[in-house]
Parts: sequence; structure tokens; C-alpha cells
Amino acid sequence: MKKTIFMFSFIACATLTAQSTWKADTAHSNVGFAITHLMISEVEGHFSEFDIQATADDEFSNPDFTVDIKTASIDTDNDRRNEHLRSGDFFDAEAHPSLIFKTTSFEKTGEKTFKLTGDLTLHGVTKSVTLDGKLNGIITDQRSQKLKAGLKLTGTLDRLAFGVGGETPTLGDEVEMTINLEMAQQ
Repeated sequence: MKKTIFMFSFIACATLTAQSTWKADTAHSNVGFAITHLMISEVEGHFSEFDIQATADDEFSNPDFTVDIKTASIDTDNDRRNEHLRSGDFFDAEAHPSLIFKTTSFEKTGEKTFKLTGDLTLHGVTKSVTLDGKLNGIITDQRSQKLKAGLKLTGTLDRLAFGVGGETPTLGDEVEMTINLEMAQQ
């Protein structure tokens, strides 16, 4: 009987995968977006300050993300536009300094693809959003000897649902997000 309990405990422990913290390497990651302007062109930009962490196993399966993007770090390569986007007309960065995303579910859709659903809080409004994800690969970094994972997350946000910018004929309602990540296991 003791041998049976021991074997069962050993098998159960062996099948559990250790979870660890992964952190975005900001020098090799990017949080970008694009929005339609005047209904004829696309304007792109990015956020330069962000903290993205995940809890996942060595294969980066079933990750649990926590994302904090600083709204004042918006950059569209135009200082005047950046200041306007930081103002109360859009992000109101002083009152809402962060865009926060927390995973609520993960669904594997292919060998390296997945859907990541979470609660996004932007401009004081929280809504569920789903991002498409791709795991580009996992390697052992030669310098640090730690695991690194490359991922790409994409999705479309309705800016009006979050009260960003108000209705205007000069801007599209949908914002395309593209997040390229190099995550380092801690």
C-alpha cells in the first residue's frame, strides 16, 4: 500500500510542470499600434515604457500575463500629436497613467498559435479583449544561460468602447495592436 501511494505521488509530481516568471526584455520588445487617419491612411505609433510579465512553464504553455503600459510614453514621431494624445481629449495620461491587461484565459489554437483573453483597463474602463498569439520559439540565451521566448500578440481594439478620443470623422474607431515580445525567464 505504501509503495502504491509513493508511486502515485511520484507520478503526480512528475507530471506537474514548474511555473516561473518571465519578463519582457524591453530592448528587444515593442508595443505598437496603427489607426486610420482621415479614412485614407494609417498612422502608426508605439509605447516606449511598459512592464510585461508572465507566469509560464519552460515551454511557455498556458502563460498568465500581466501588462502595464505607460500611456504618457506614447510616441507617433510627432511631438504635437503625442501631446494631444496624452491630453484629456484622448488618453488623459495624467488621470489614467497606465493601460493594464491581465489574462483571464488561454486557448491553444495550433502548434505555435493561441488566443489570449484578458481584462483590459484603459481610460478607466475595463473590458474583455482577445488577442491572437504566436510563439516564435524558445532558446537558451548563450550569455545568461536562461530561457528566452519570442512571441507576437495582435488584436483590434475599439477605442470608443474605452472612451478614448470620442467620435470624430478623422479617426477610425478600430486600433490595431501589435506586440512583439522577447521574454526572459527569471
